[in-house]
Amino acid sequence: MTELLTAAQMRAIEQAAIDSGDVTGLELMERAGQGVVDAIFAEWPELAAPKPTAPAAGEAGGSTPSPLHGAPPEYLREDEKVRQAIVLCGPGNNGGDGFVVARLLKEAGWEVEVFLYCDPEKLPPDAKVNYQRWSEHHSVSQSDLSTGGGFPVSSGCIVVDALFGTGLTRPFNPSQDFLDNFEVLSDEGLTGGAKVVAVDIPSGLCADSGRPLGVSLFAHLTVSFHRRKMGQLLNEGPWRCERLRVSDIGLPPIGQLPFNVVDRDKLVWEAFFLQRIWGLMPNKRNHSAKDHKYSHGHALILSGGIGKGGAARLAARGAIRVGAGAITVGAPPAALIENAAQLNAIMLRAIKDADALTEVLQDTRINALCIGPGLGMGARENEIIAAALEHKGPIVLDADALTPLAQEESLFTKLHKNCVLTPHAGEFARLFPDIAEKLDAPATKGPAYSKVDATREAAKRAGCAVLFKGPDTVIADPSGRCSINASVYERAAPWLATAGSGDVLAGFITGLMARGFQPMQAAETGAYLHTECALSFGPGLIAEDLPEELPNVFQKLGL
Repeated sequence: MTELLTAAQMRAIEQAAIDSGDVTGLELMERAGQGVVDAIFAEWPELAAPKPTAPAAGEAGGSTPSPLHGAPPEYLREDEKVRQAIVLCGPGNNGGDGFVVARLLKEAGWEVEVFLYCDPEKLPPDAKVNYQRWSEHHSVSQSDLSTGGGFPVSSGCIVVDALFGTGLTRPFNPSQDFLDNFEVLSDEGLTGGAKVVAVDIPSGLCADSGRPLGVSLFAHLTVSFHRRKMGQLLNEGPWRCERLRVSDIGLPPIGQLPFNVVDRDKLVWEAFFLQRIWGLMPNKRNHSAKDHKYSHGHALILSGGIGKGGAARLAARGAIRVGAGAITVGAPPAALIENAAQLNAIMLRAIKDADALTEVLQDTRINALCIGPGLGMGARENEIIAAALEHKGPIVLDADALTPLAQEESLFTKLHKNCVLTPHAGEFARLFPDIAEKLDAPATKGPAYSKVDATREAAKRAGCAVLFKGPDTVIADPSGRCSINASVYERAAPWLATAGSGDVLAGFITGLMARGFQPMQAAETGAYLHTECALSFGPGLIAEDLPEELPNVFQKLGL
């Protein structure tokens, strides 16, 4: 797993590195600027320029080379075409990064214009040094975001957004003249391929939540430093950032920091890589001569009535493909024939009502339960949910099991630590209306209330793991542990938005819990595999394809 950082955590890590004496703020700024330039040429190799002849000391364009990087790198091809960049610098250290970018691009042979949207005397010390390095030989156009702020855009130029970055805490509301430039830049056809590059995060976007603070700009490429920030994966972040690269600026890993620098209990993790849990998956490394189907877990999936069993069958297929040794679908007696006609390796059991479920659960081999997909809603179903929750074993509550929890407090209070709730946004709003209201309220200051905050709060209230679905799926448990499985950027899989996809996810989680995974671990891993299956299959996916793609995914993961 990879850590995702808030703006405050990133500042703490940088300050700890500076306080240790291992690096200075100026050196970090130089590394950040170089990282942006390197990312531009890595993303668009056709923009690479030849290494220029170094100007003599004191000549226009000359500046002290970076002590960390030496002379500018020799880029990818010889080309006489002049490259143009417009660098927009703001009042903080993000603006200082922008001056480094401007200087490095100038040294690489580019024509560069710099616009500063603040009083240079009020720049932070490190940013002021880089402002002075630039302004010794080149002009700076000063402007005011609220009253003007327009800048020229020419065909094929690069516009570097170094206005506010992750440090923004107040609404960003620039003038219409300024915004008009970005309106044009958003249409590549109108600007002949002009590109916007954001330093750390597009200005106006909350780095913790991905929510706009006032107006948010966009970028064709965003260059994040050290680690991804949560806001780059949540809410509007992926659509505002478009493409994302992470630049290593030489900061130590979280594990090498003193414990009090970053509270590890408050970290959020990105995705979940299956290699960490080989020991719990059926594979050739951990098999035993005494293994049998029930030693790999037995999951019970409850089905709805006649014509309502498809969702449960999808969940059952997901559970057995993910590694559960045995699966039983429990259906009303009238629906048994329908299910039998479509199931082979999956067993069937008649479950008429709550009493019948209680009796079935006496079988101690059943060690995980999935309830909700296609279950239906009514008095009978509420009683079945109550009986399932009395069992106290691992249980996934999805779809039709979630609305009764919202309607009946007596059911909600039966939730326990072995439960996993899997709501989409509408179900989440019914279950946790006050939390959803905070999440939906306009963001007026940063850091804004985020989907991570909402999911953590919901998990604490419910006393169990909550998987809040979406392209930016967030999973949390009552302890505050949290991870994000975002199907965005290189993991974008929009074809997951298909009927039955969520039922398969519920089955994955149930099957993993039957294998012995803890609820939070099962939810993280299930969500990760869900996306990997979609990526492996590609466009044209339907829900039935997801379980059948698991063998290919497992093979790629080395299981």
